Amino acid sequence: METADIVVIGSGQGGIPFATDCANAGRKVVLFERDALGGSCVNYGCTPSKAFLAAAHAAGRARLAAKLGIHAQIEVDFPAVMQRVRSIRDQFNQGSKRRLASAGVEIICAEASFTDHHTVMGGDRVVEAPTIVINTGTSSLIPTIPGLADTPYLTNRNFFDLQALPPRLLVIGGGYIGMELGQGLARLGSETHLIVRGDRLLSQEEPEVSQVLADAFQQDGIFLHFNVNTENVAHANGIFTLTLSNGEQLQGEALLVVIGRKPNTSALNGAAAGIELDSQGFIKIDEQFHTTCPGIYAIGDVAKQPAFTHVSWEDYRRLKAILAGESRTRSDRVLGYATYTEPQVGRVGMTLEQAQTQGLNAACVTLPMAHIARGIEWGHDLGFYRMVVDRDTDQILGATLVGYETAELVHVFLSLMEAKATWKLLEQSVHIHPTYGEALPSLARLLIGDDMPMCPAMS
Repeated sequence: METADIVVIGSGQGGIPFATDCANAGRKVVLFERDALGGSCVNYGCTPSKAFLAAAHAAGRARLAAKLGIHAQIEVDFPAVMQRVRSIRDQFNQGSKRRLASAGVEIICAEASFTDHHTVMGGDRVVEAPTIVINTGTSSLIPTIPGLADTPYLTNRNFFDLQALPPRLLVIGGGYIGMELGQGLARLGSETHLIVRGDRLLSQEEPEVSQVLADAFQQDGIFLHFNVNTENVAHANGIFTLTLSNGEQLQGEALLVVIGRKPNTSALNGAAAGIELDSQGFIKIDEQFHTTCPGIYAIGDVAKQPAFTHVSWEDYRRLKAILAGESRTRSDRVLGYATYTEPQVGRVGMTLEQAQTQGLNAACVTLPMAHIARGIEWGHDLGFYRMVVDRDTDQILGATLVGYETAELVHVFLSLMEAKATWKLLEQSVHIHPTYGEALPSLARLLIGDDMPMCPAMS
């Protein structure tokens, strides 16, 4: 049996920096990874998907420029698009490998499992350590639809290995991944169908968000099928045939299944270490990332943290501080996130409904994109900006931004909320004209009844 100061299981965006920092501090660190270094973000999440969407949205914007008087003929070199995506993915993956190697982290390329409270086995290696950090992430949840298992369906795991543009794409799922990749292939030329079990896209967001995205998708020629389940999947001669619960049948050359995520805990044998899981298989942790076994911690989405790279990264920073004796917790942060459809969705904090459910005396104000000078000038009229505030304290409780590049703009609210600033500071701010950011002080001014139009067109 070998010994180490720290064992890290999983090389996601929390595991790698934690391992390298500890190794750089002189500790002996062993990292187990059963798959590609970098976790889902680098290999089949953020990195390849955003490189893919860079091409897709460039094509989509060119087509939609017709309303500006620009008529473009788009020719998509799909193999070149995907080769670029894979090259960026490989570059990031190799960067992860170099970072770990330069810090002196020992990498064991094997699936890890616990044999007791502080011992991990992987391949032919057994390592004991007083501190163990689990960062194994999540993977695609696959529904038990008759016929599906025997077909070459896609998930976000193998999507980026596509070599040819499918003439028709069928997507089961109306969440973040399905919407981003589905719109992406539609903009590159696939006839795309989204099969959604509920009555709207992004059901966890506000209904107005869903409606804006549905309108945008219809502009892209995407077919939306709501309130249906997929009852059967067949595949023959390169064609998928889906039978829906309403009796309709859809056909396509590619099928993308993206209904949710499941935690990667089944192989860990956590019971041998006394690690408790919840009913869905996620690792139970307290506010300081402790599992139910002393000395073992879990970070990122395997511990049911929000499934975003920046959350896993911040988990690592907090855990490092906690182990150094600081009083940090997993909740001492303002959480924001984004959806990279077009228009984008930028979110931070609470919605009005969430705030009221918590008993807060909350109010919200909304400004349509069609009332923003820059939106009119650039032809970006879909979407809105919304802010939620506490009437009693004037604190900003949350914001929902739907529009062009709102993933960038939402950071204004994130920083204000982190600083515990009130909406009055935003109202007093002078933002540059004409910008999308100019609309944020105007949004705040709606709280004092100042409805002065932002541009002459609104007067």
